[in-house]
Amino acid sequence: MAQRVLIVEDEPNIADALRFLLTHEGFEVVVESDGALAMERVADSRADVVILDVMLPNRSGFDILRDLRALGPDQTPRPPVLMLTAKGQAQDRRTAAELGVTEFMTKPFSNAEVVATVKRLAGQ
Repeated sequence: MAQRVLIVEDEPNIADALRFLLTHEGFEVVVESDGALAMERVADSRADVVILDVMLPNRSGFDILRDLRALGPDQTPRPPVLMLTAKGQAQDRRTAAELGVTEFMTKPFSNAEVVATVKRLAGQ
């Protein structure tokens, strides 16, 4: 069974590129562009890895990460999170680290770097 990756990204070109790359590597990929629906998608998709943009419509990636890390053991599993940002400011990295992000990457990123990181987070 293919491992699942949930991509929460509102930029269609980036979401499509990530979907293509990861599908080609054998992952099952679900994409959500609306921050307000991200937690619902996490539960529905049973994601093994979440790729999460910082700036999203209706809800920030930081808020979503906070909610993911607040889940109890009897709730939806807490998958590793790769957070993406266009800003890459030190404060964003600190905030993400404080909220329990697994990995943090600044856009633009290399395809090879994303694939290698997702594979590592998925335990491949």
